[in-house]
Amino acid sequence: MEIEKLTIKEARKLLDSKQLSAQELSENYLKNIEAKNKDLNVYLEVYDDVLQQAEKAQKIINDGKSKDLTGIPLAIKDNILIKGKRVSGASKILENYKATYTATATQKLIDQGAVFLGRVNMDEFAMGGSTENSAFGVTKNPCNPAHVAGGSSGGSAAAVSAQMALGALGSDTGGSVREPASFCGVVGLKPTYGSVSRYGLMAMGSSLDIIGPITKTVSDAEIIFNAIKGKDVFDSTSITFPTSSALKKEEKITIGVPYHILEQEGISEDVRKNFDESVAKIKDLGFEIKDIKLPNIDKSLAIYYIIMPAEVSSNMARFDGIRYGFSADGADLLDVYEKSKGQGFGKEVRRRILLGTYVLSSGYYDTYYGKAMSARKIISKEFAEAFKNVDAILTPTTPSPAWKIGEKTSPLESYLIDIFTVTANIVGAPAISLPSGFVKIDGEDQSVGLPLGIQFMSPHMSEDLLFYIGKKFLGE
Repeated sequence: MEIEKLTIKEARKLLDSKQLSAQELSENYLKNIEAKNKDLNVYLEVYDDVLQQAEKAQKIINDGKSKDLTGIPLAIKDNILIKGKRVSGASKILENYKATYTATATQKLIDQGAVFLGRVNMDEFAMGGSTENSAFGVTKNPCNPAHVAGGSSGGSAAAVSAQMALGALGSDTGGSVREPASFCGVVGLKPTYGSVSRYGLMAMGSSLDIIGPITKTVSDAEIIFNAIKGKDVFDSTSITFPTSSALKKEEKITIGVPYHILEQEGISEDVRKNFDESVAKIKDLGFEIKDIKLPNIDKSLAIYYIIMPAEVSSNMARFDGIRYGFSADGADLLDVYEKSKGQGFGKEVRRRILLGTYVLSSGYYDTYYGKAMSARKIISKEFAEAFKNVDAILTPTTPSPAWKIGEKTSPLESYLIDIFTVTANIVGAPAISLPSGFVKIDGEDQSVGLPLGIQFMSPHMSEDLLFYIGKKFLGE
């Protein structure tokens, strides 16, 4: 079996035609994990019941009741819960914690008979863009192990890219599905805010977080999204997703490009060249390209790095060393709090808690957080206006390809990688990253180079449009 070329769609046909059993399919991925994980550090834990899960899936197939994801081996980010399984958020503070309930998104996949291979690495509590902030070591990029896999869903993207899972769940707060997907040469979808339940996802930025799929193809991302979307009684922010598509394929689709933001510093020449080539390809496919202006989009990163830490400081308060997780010995209650958080949280988590506490503090709330929330509304209105004239908005996914492990020593440097992705989270719109080519890095011995990606954003609840454009672009 050519595991490198296998997709969820193709695996479904093989399983249903009995050319392949669910056990055989899972065994192939387990062998790949065993061969590669030591070098790449993708999986934090491979579940010991994988073959039992596959056996159950095979019974569903044998009974003629299979669904799209029955028997499909998937990886799960280490911040999404499965009851009875360890889940740590890649943090020492939750190192041996076992989930007491199952996330709605994972339950929907379990109900279909999907096979979860194990939990994969990430930046601690999803705070970072490289998986270098994991308490359990960095995940290496399968395309070039000297470079980062991206983050925070670096393990999810690397698992799919390295043939260590057929698909994966990640979470996206400011680009954490799309950026690693771009770095690893795979597809990453950040759905409309609220379209997938956050119940059972460890909260980072509650008004920004969303669970999304990482896959080899757009068709596979669509399959997983359709399985996990929908309103949930356990998540008051979840929404009812329309059952019928509003997409009219016979109408010409117009794609807006905010060229003005591509003129800023920090965008590599390789990324710009690849982007221009991608625009030319999109034109050749019959789409109309239109230059658009988004006057305040350049403020998105600053807005994000005020709102997100503020929500982080609130969400991280629950890790107190008392109720669950790591607890340090202390002379009194305050001492237990301070030592548990100080020893249990990594540097980046502590940094964001401090930033968030500061912007929410008395005397600074209106100056920072209040202004950021007002600016968020302005940008949302600008996007709503833009979508009256164009169907989708196109940018690069990241301003550069994956950097070398340890290369970025300043937090600010790594924050800038989110410049194109954070806006979709600020406005709650869906966005997808598609692989768009490769770039060779001078002085590095590599056969194909490092992957690059482009990003499409569209109006709320128009994922079907992103899937249509994506399939056209990738020739599916």
